[in-house]
Amino acid sequence: MAIDRRREAGSGGRPLPEENGSVPGAVGGVAAAPPPGPPPANAAGAEIQAVPVPPPAAACSPLLLDYDGSVLPFLGGLGGGYQRTLVLLTWVPALFIGFSKFSDSFLLDQPDFWCREADGQGNWSGSLAPGHANRSGNGSIFPPPGLPTPAGGNASECDCHEWHYRIRAGLVQNVVSKWDLVCDSAWKVHIAKFSLLVGLIFGHLITGCIADWVGRRPVLLFSVIFILIFGLTVALSVNVTMFSTLRFFEGFCLAGIVLSLYALRIELCPPGHRFMITMVASFIEMAGQFLMPGLAALCRDWQVLQAVIICPFLLMLLYWVIFPESLRWLMATQQFEASKELILQFTHKNRMNTESDIKGVVPELEKEIARRPKKVCIVKVVGTRNLWKNIVVLCVNSLTGYGIHHCFAKSMMGHEAKMAITHNFYADYYTMAGIALASCLAMCPVVGFLGRRGGLLLFMILTALASLLQLGLLNLIGKYSQLPDSGMSDSVKDKFSTAFSIVGMFSSHAVGSLSVFFCAEITPTVIRGGGLGLVLASAGFGRLTAPIMELHNQKGYFLHHVIFACCTLICIICILLLPESKNQNLPENIPDGEHYTRQPLLPHKKGEQPLLLTNSELKDYSGLHDSAAVSDGISENTTANGMKSM
Repeated sequence: MAIDRRREAGSGGRPLPEENGSVPGAVGGVAAAPPPGPPPANAAGAEIQAVPVPPPAAACSPLLLDYDGSVLPFLGGLGGGYQRTLVLLTWVPALFIGFSKFSDSFLLDQPDFWCREADGQGNWSGSLAPGHANRSGNGSIFPPPGLPTPAGGNASECDCHEWHYRIRAGLVQNVVSKWDLVCDSAWKVHIAKFSLLVGLIFGHLITGCIADWVGRRPVLLFSVIFILIFGLTVALSVNVTMFSTLRFFEGFCLAGIVLSLYALRIELCPPGHRFMITMVASFIEMAGQFLMPGLAALCRDWQVLQAVIICPFLLMLLYWVIFPESLRWLMATQQFEASKELILQFTHKNRMNTESDIKGVVPELEKEIARRPKKVCIVKVVGTRNLWKNIVVLCVNSLTGYGIHHCFAKSMMGHEAKMAITHNFYADYYTMAGIALASCLAMCPVVGFLGRRGGLLLFMILTALASLLQLGLLNLIGKYSQLPDSGMSDSVKDKFSTAFSIVGMFSSHAVGSLSVFFCAEITPTVIRGGGLGLVLASAGFGRLTAPIMELHNQKGYFLHHVIFACCTLICIICILLLPESKNQNLPENIPDGEHYTRQPLLPHKKGEQPLLLTNSELKDYSGLHDSAAVSDGISENTTANGMKSM
């Protein structure tokens, strides 16, 4: 109909209005030539000619953008030996990352300390400093044998010329004992803890954007080079200021390694293997956490320990030769010339024949090889309808999970150091590590059965219940325990507190880890680095609450717990808005990410009308084709949102 009417208008008849509201007589947005004949009388001057508008670039072949459906099966999925080797290479550095992440527990552990003074006969007598009972270490506090515990400290006891330390973390000397960071200088320890976490936060945000622009491989390699420089220089620090500054840059580079490896690992895998391969990397990182006490006991000195932690990254310099760029990212950003070379490398390494290309990926690639690359920044997500909401929800989940984890840890160990459930540094350390390991082990069957969204919802509900019961029920028990005939004692309250804390730490760790993985799956490949950077930075902000509370000597601890408990309730509602990414292809560009629809938690019965939109319906509703509508114009009887006016 529209074509016939255009022909009638072009044959000299009266131009009729177009159905799509475009300018009459225009095809594809280009004004039609004026009818033949003499120009009008008022056009005696220079003739005005319409400037032709170049036609829009043709869309890329959908075969090349369907990486999981066409390119990955052609390369053999994970069945190819080269792909398996690359996945293994993303696992190995997880051990070194585990060493670096948990090094603060040993380098900055607050030791037991007392002042040593000589009497007239040269004998030494000791007295505990007042900061000994108020320090914010992770372990318990016990006086050295044979030394008196003062009944009450005063400021004069911090006026000491020589301190004696007992370090419980397997070291003879650490940063605290090296520069006497006790009493009035104790706050510098918390600043040193800030530095690594703040470096991780800024590193995730910045390296994520860079990874989307220049690629995952350059970010990984340059991060390795600079972490070797800054990490080894940390061991040569001459004061605590130099130590804290260099730790910031070490954390920045460590963030680049973590983010690039996470993205490469996700983008290498087919849909059915992404979660388990990611969990294997988590288990290897936890192996570093479990091995860290033994490593510290062998090194004995904090400078040697720091060097031993950083030196294994030297092996990653070989990745410049053996590790390629992410093929998925190259295809998504339309860098087809580099993609073709990498596909040929994959086929050569796997000893495959290009004749097995049934779908014709290589011929299509050769047709599109002259296309210019199309790279996207994470800020483009602001103009989307659904994608930005999904990322924000997962960032809040990550912040809440890691933030409230510290609340449960302090409740279990006692927000005052004297209330630790054990009296041994290693028991406390391995208790925390064991809970994290149990959480990851439980995630595997739960996520496999319930999916990403269902598993995240379950763990968040457990976190909220543990938090609310700990805040409300324990206060009620505390009131009844004061009654003479209640039969309750403080030990009952402590047991309930410990139980709720263990459940809360168990579930909150799963919430934080699963939020990061979930965000990596639903974020399109072209901006996956930026999306991962946002959710990992949110997790860093959650971890940052621990040294902040320690710096303020646990003041406001209860309010801190209440705020995060309220956040868990909000997160439970927001999780229902997320899509399900289990066994789904990764979105390659922003329109693909917009078409991720949320499915009902429980499958609808046969014959029941689903209430949520399908993919085809969402495509018509999402407004992603507004550009085509703008080129055709808007008809007079059509409103801005596409509905017919009455």
